[in-house]
Amino acid sequence: MSETLVSATAPAIDPAFENVWDEIVWRGLVHVSTDQEALRALLAGDPITYYCGFDPTAPSLHLGNLVQLLTMRRLQLAGHKPLGLVGGSTGLIGDPRPSAERTLNTKETVNEWVGYLQSQVERFLSFEGDNAARIVNNLDWTAPLSAIDFLRDIGKYYRVGTMLKKDAVAARLNSEAGISYTEFSYQILQGMDYLELFRQFGCVLQTGGSDQWGNLTSGTDLIHRVEGVSVHAIGTPLITNSDGTKFGKSEGNAIWLDAAMCSPYRMYQFWLNTDDADVVQRLKIFTFLTRAEIEEYERLVAEEPFRRAAQKRLALEVTSLVHGTDAAAAVIAASEALFGQGDLATLDATTLRHALEELPNAAVPAGTTVVQALVDTGLVSSLSEGRRAIAQGGVSLDGAKVEDDVATVSGTLPGGVSVLRRGKKTLAGVFVG
Repeated sequence: MSETLVSATAPAIDPAFENVWDEIVWRGLVHVSTDQEALRALLAGDPITYYCGFDPTAPSLHLGNLVQLLTMRRLQLAGHKPLGLVGGSTGLIGDPRPSAERTLNTKETVNEWVGYLQSQVERFLSFEGDNAARIVNNLDWTAPLSAIDFLRDIGKYYRVGTMLKKDAVAARLNSEAGISYTEFSYQILQGMDYLELFRQFGCVLQTGGSDQWGNLTSGTDLIHRVEGVSVHAIGTPLITNSDGTKFGKSEGNAIWLDAAMCSPYRMYQFWLNTDDADVVQRLKIFTFLTRAEIEEYERLVAEEPFRRAAQKRLALEVTSLVHGTDAAAAVIAASEALFGQGDLATLDATTLRHALEELPNAAVPAGTTVVQALVDTGLVSSLSEGRRAIAQGGVSLDGAKVEDDVATVSGTLPGGVSVLRRGKKTLAGVFVG
C-alpha cells in the first residue's frame, strides 16, 4: 500500500460482512447490548427505526459523540431509519455525572445550543431516500406535559429501588455531593423519550455510550411495562488510550466538532499523533475503511511504523468526515509546507493561522527584529543566543535563511503572519501587527 495520501473514503458499509451487526461487532462498537441474537436478526431483516440522543450541555458535540454519529450512519447505510434526538428538555437538566451536580444553563442558552447540535447531527446523516433521517426534539412532547400527568402516566412505572442501582446514581449517592431530585429524574425523562419515539415512529433500537446504559435500559424497561413489547439498546464502549488515559483530550482541552472551538488543523494533528498501539482500533471506529484496508494498515504499523501511514490515513479520514475534504486538504498542505514540503505563501490564511496557533507563537508589532521574535516565541532564551543562532546559519524566516541579526519580521505570509524556524524542526509562529 502506498504511503501517499489518497482521497477520503465515502461512507459505506463493508460488503465483506453478511450483516451490519457483524460489522459493528468487528469494529468494537458493541460493549453491552440487549439480546445479541435478536439484534442480529433484527438488523438483518426489514428496515427498523432507531435513535440516539444528544443533549445540549455545551455548544458543540465532541469526539465521544462522534462515535454515536458514525454508528448511526453505519446503520443507516445498511438501510435502517435514524432519528437524531436533540434534547431540548433533557439538556435543561443534564444526565448525572459521577462526581458532582451539573450547573443548569438558562433556557435561552439551551435553546441556542439545540440549534448548534442539530446542525452538527445533520452533517453525518442522509435526509434523502426511503430511510431518510429525521431530527426530533424531546421538548416537543415534554413541554406540554404537566407535572401531575408526568407522575401519573410515567412515574408510576418506575421503582425507586431500581433507579437507585443505576451506576451514575449510585456513584453520586456515595459521594459528598449527593444527588438532586432533578438529576435523579433524568433516567425517567430518557425512558419517556424512547416510549414516545416507539409510539410515534415505531422506534425499536436506541444507541448510546455504555456509561449511559442505565438510561438506555430505562427506556427498554418502560416500553416493556407500558406496551408489552421488547425493544433494544446498544451501548458502545468508552474509548480510552492504550495507556489508560482519557481519549479525546489534547493538552487538557476537549476535541470539539465545531471548527470555531477546535480548528481543523488541530483536529488533524490530534489524530496524526495517535499512538501505534491505538491507531488500528481508531481506524475501525472512526473511519469507513474496509476490513481488508484496515488489516493492511495493521500490517504497516507492525512492519513499518516509522512511516506512520495508518496515522496519516486516520487523520485524513476523520478530518474530512468532520470538516469536509477541502478543509482536510488545506491542513495537510499547511502541515507539509511548515516542514519544508510546500510553499507557505500559497496557504489558506485561516488554516495557516490555526496551524501557527498550535506552535509556540507570539504577537509582535511591525518592525520587530528577528532576534527579538526568537526570544518572544521562546525559540531562544536571550537576545545573545538569538544572535549566535543567526550567525551560525540556523535561523530561517518564511522559508529563507536569515543572514543578518538586524533583519525584521515581515508578516508577509497570508493573514499577516510569519514562520520562524530554528534548526531543522523547531518552529514558531509570529503574528505581526
